[in-house]
Amino acid sequence: METFDLSIIWAVIIGFSVIMYVLMDGFDLGLGILFPFAPDEDARDVMMNSVAPVWDGNETWLVLGGAGLLAAFPLVYSIFLPALYIGVFLMLAGLIFRGVAFELRFKSRRNRHWWNRAFSWGSAIAAFAQGVVVGAYIQGFQTEDFVYTGGAFDWLTPFTVVTGLGLMAGYALLGSTWLILKSEGHIQDWAYKITPMLLGIVLVVFAIVSIWTPFVNQVVWERWFGNLRLIWIFPAMALFFAFLVFRSVKQRRESYPFLATIGIYVFTYLGLIVSQWPMIVPPNYTLWDAASAPGSQLFLLIGMLFVIPVILMYTAWTYWVFRGKVRVGEGYH
Repeated sequence: METFDLSIIWAVIIGFSVIMYVLMDGFDLGLGILFPFAPDEDARDVMMNSVAPVWDGNETWLVLGGAGLLAAFPLVYSIFLPALYIGVFLMLAGLIFRGVAFELRFKSRRNRHWWNRAFSWGSAIAAFAQGVVVGAYIQGFQTEDFVYTGGAFDWLTPFTVVTGLGLMAGYALLGSTWLILKSEGHIQDWAYKITPMLLGIVLVVFAIVSIWTPFVNQVVWERWFGNLRLIWIFPAMALFFAFLVFRSVKQRRESYPFLATIGIYVFTYLGLIVSQWPMIVPPNYTLWDAASAPGSQLFLLIGMLFVIPVILMYTAWTYWVFRGKVRVGEGYH
């Protein structure tokens, strides 16, 4: 099998892992962002219990995507880590704080308020850092001879701050629609109430980033405006699913808002991929520039083809076992 084909396959695997992580870990990060605004402590218990059985399994996709990226495209690591070291550290620190809060919040009485803050701050920091990384990827990296030559804080610009805040809002929207699906009573009413507001914030940020992006990345400008093609189907579909979120909330549907929010993410993500393809380290290096040796890619691909079905099966099984509503006073701790 040629390197070209292997690189495409690995790009699909890593891309799939990334979107699975964003969708599956996004709603529990979103619940953490919403934690300080919950109506009462019972609501916070339900919010945390709704994701307690699955949150650590959701992060498997982050590990899988990261490991696959290192194995298949080592150049990405050699450039991204120097460029995004601080942002990645903040993300990992936030995920650690959130994980510790999951384990200790229900066991603490006197200091529960501190664990509430750890869960909320950790989720917010991790979400913001991920959004900043996305923004840095869009605006590109300063490189020379396959080496990062930019500064330690090139990733922190007004554009990346906007993308960071936008991803926080997007995760919060995922969290609120997940809570509609998993809760009932006054907690579900609160989730219905805040979802249209969060959707409005997401759409505003979506518009700002869409207008701003062509000015920070010339490739994106040429891709979107140089030759008008079917690429515009992606933002159109994202807006269509945004409309479905709004309508299903007004109709007080329970599952549709969450599924429609997933649709927004999927088509926004596909639009981002198409905008940059085939650049994996924009603006200079393609998939094939960053690829490891064909033998290494093939050897690791064989193992990955066994691992991914297993992860999909136990993930589906976990969500099936813990389906249904989470009620006040019930939980898994």
